[in-house]
Amino acid sequence: MKVVVCRNLGEDAVGILKAKKELDLVVWPGPDDKAADRRWLLENVEGAVGVIVMLTDKVDDELLDAAGPSLRVVSTMSVGYEHVDLKAVGRRGLKLGYTPDVLTEAVADLCIMLALMASRVNNGVSIVQAGTWRDYSWKPFGFCGPQLSTTSPSQTRTAGFLGFGRIAQATLRRLVPFGITHVLYSGNPGSPPDSERDAALQTQHNLRELRKVDLKELARESDVLFVLAPGGPSTYHVVNEEFLREMKETAVLVNASRGTLVDSEALAEALGRERPRPFGAGLDVVEGEPNVGAEHPLVKEPRCVIVPHVASATFETRTAMATRAAYNLVGALFDEPMPSSVDLSSFQ
Repeated sequence: MKVVVCRNLGEDAVGILKAKKELDLVVWPGPDDKAADRRWLLENVEGAVGVIVMLTDKVDDELLDAAGPSLRVVSTMSVGYEHVDLKAVGRRGLKLGYTPDVLTEAVADLCIMLALMASRVNNGVSIVQAGTWRDYSWKPFGFCGPQLSTTSPSQTRTAGFLGFGRIAQATLRRLVPFGITHVLYSGNPGSPPDSERDAALQTQHNLRELRKVDLKELARESDVLFVLAPGGPSTYHVVNEEFLREMKETAVLVNASRGTLVDSEALAEALGRERPRPFGAGLDVVEGEPNVGAEHPLVKEPRCVIVPHVASATFETRTAMATRAAYNLVGALFDEPMPSSVDLSSFQ
């Protein structure tokens, strides 16, 4: 049973696959830091019963036709599956595995890091790295930014979430010790708020308020705003010029979901104004990545901190993602439970 693996998954995941003696593993032989060559993948996937792919591997009719009728499962080592043509996979009756949940805590950690960096160290880091710190004399309000935590019991602090799923709620847990008092969130306009869940979270975290709002109120009231919604056409550039103009001058924007949710040009312009709205931004993702060079307007903007899509980049999380991808494939091929599969019934 031929299985194609598009990257080195590490000893733990490979061990899961090798334990199934029926499997004939064909692993991308290139360097770990290089995506599997498309031509190699198309040539080697022929006759495979399963394939493990990454976000960089497009799963479309071309790939599925190259595999042929033997293919039974596609397993992606990612929580997102925008690179997979769900219709093409579904109409062939294939199973699709993905890796949610296991990266929740790591992404939430990074959200807090980006919020702190965007509010406190954005332009300061660039000055140190440029070797020009010595050119700046100390002054009472030099290098100042908005404080994430509250400073007195009477003070309020509002966290906003564009998308309020697992990662957003894990981020909220980390924010509570900072003294967050109010939580606002926006999600799918067609979905009603989960009143029972919201009431439970408000009580659990001793919040004065937790409620679903529209985008305009979310932008206007948030002191720190986390973009954690799925990608796709419905959320394309949801954070645009109009949204940014509503934000506070002291607010911080964090995006750890998909780059397409934030209009990069609009954000760069907003941050570069004499009175910027928001104060700063922390980004794990940027539209068009990884083609984000030194001349990109957000890279050049001192109020913006960018890291190269590393929210899940901990040894623990990547190992868990790789093993989940392996177990998904094994489950589909050997009639065992798939830990995480995408419901494709509407495409079949």
